[in-house]
Amino acid sequence: MRGSRTLIATAVLLAGSAWAFAQSAQKRDEFYWLGQINKASTVINSEEGLLDPALVPRIAAGLDKMLKAADAPGAKRPTLVITFEPLLIEAAGVEATLLHAGRSSQDMLSAVRAAMMRDELLRLAGQLNRLSATMLGFAEKHAGTIVPNYTNGVAAQPNSYGHYLLGHLSGLERDAERLREAYARLDRSPMGTTVLNGTSWPLNRPRMASYLGFAATVDNAYDAAQITAAEMPVEMGALATSIALHAGAFVEDVMVQYAQPRPWILLAEGDGNTYVSSAMPQKRNPGLLNGVRSQTSTAISLGIGRTIQAHNIPPGMSDPKSVRDNAAVISGAGAVVDGWDRILKALVIDPQRALEELNSDWTASQEVADVLMRQYRLPFRVGHHFASEIVDHAKAHDIKPSEFPYAEAQRIYQKTLKEMGVAGGDLPMSEAEFRATLDPVAIVRNRATAGGPQPAEMARMIASARQKLATQEGWIKERRERIDQALAGLDRDFAKLVPGAN
Repeated sequence: MRGSRTLIATAVLLAGSAWAFAQSAQKRDEFYWLGQINKASTVINSEEGLLDPALVPRIAAGLDKMLKAADAPGAKRPTLVITFEPLLIEAAGVEATLLHAGRSSQDMLSAVRAAMMRDELLRLAGQLNRLSATMLGFAEKHAGTIVPNYTNGVAAQPNSYGHYLLGHLSGLERDAERLREAYARLDRSPMGTTVLNGTSWPLNRPRMASYLGFAATVDNAYDAAQITAAEMPVEMGALATSIALHAGAFVEDVMVQYAQPRPWILLAEGDGNTYVSSAMPQKRNPGLLNGVRSQTSTAISLGIGRTIQAHNIPPGMSDPKSVRDNAAVISGAGAVVDGWDRILKALVIDPQRALEELNSDWTASQEVADVLMRQYRLPFRVGHHFASEIVDHAKAHDIKPSEFPYAEAQRIYQKTLKEMGVAGGDLPMSEAEFRATLDPVAIVRNRATAGGPQPAEMARMIASARQKLATQEGWIKERRERIDQALAGLDRDFAKLVPGAN
């Protein structure tokens, strides 16, 4: 109960912080960031002697007026340096171009793109954490629900559904790790590198980076706009692809059940999760699953497209740099994540039907070989052959595991020893032990592997996953706050230069 309350509190916190972030990031378009860069240039250059103090009030007032006017409905919000600057000249005079000392559209637009993609990554990180919280809560709820798991499209072994979900959660944790690593490489300011080899102006690059909320600067001036600016979109595409692949695998696993006459897992009907066929009244098509699967295909197409656009071009070309295209990659991954979250909230598990399927098939047969080796030192391959012969006989005669004649098992055991040239006597397992070995619930409960589905390991992994979620949420919160605080500090310092603003 305590864990459930913690997850609910975490989900509420995630939703609230994500909403606040979306409200602030929504306004941070190319025009916004070009304005922040010009504000920072005004403050830094005036304080460090690169801008005549007598011109500062006029330039600051003109820039302030221009930026405020752009907030009006229908106002121009140019996205390029060459279209931004004429509005600045109109508002502040041609002297305002003194701010362009040591700058280029190359480093400015690289900074704009990095800042915008940084916001997009943090939004995706929040979505990923909300999905992970939902999955963890569902895993905890179904820690003791025993279901079939499949390999090669065939029922393979019994497992806890919660354990299965924790496996998927591990994939999401790696996606979150990839996101953090990508963010660290993206969170570097290219400002002050000009085109590709810097400038003769002694610009304060670290201070500019700090005002724009970047953790550091891109160290090499050539790398800033020529290499990393084209490389990062490819990394964003790889991240989106990884998330979409994980989601697609999960969706396909659920989709398999829809081909069964009596599935043990389905979507709850209503709320757009399913819809009735236009021709066949008995059909309830899994619209939500189909929709999310389509979104995964779109996200993967967009993600791979980043690599294609960056392929075989000279350094620095603009082909892969479009912030709109790159943002679409991340928002596409976000749509997949939100859809997956909705799927989890709509799933209905039928534990009794799952157990019925397990008991009607031979997914527990490997345990027979394991017990014979572990308890009676029979070589595994001999035990495996014995179990396989039992399964062949059972399927040929339509016998369920719970109904298999013990005498027939004894006969097959003797036959197996003879075929494999192994000395031995009667089947060492008693009838009670033989039947207990085929119990799927007992198999899961008695697992001894670290990371297995047994109750103790489930409790450990759930606690670990909960801690990782909290750590990830702290990481997101810290970075959002650093950006917001940096920009607020810049606005305060710039306001001091605007006549009449204080």
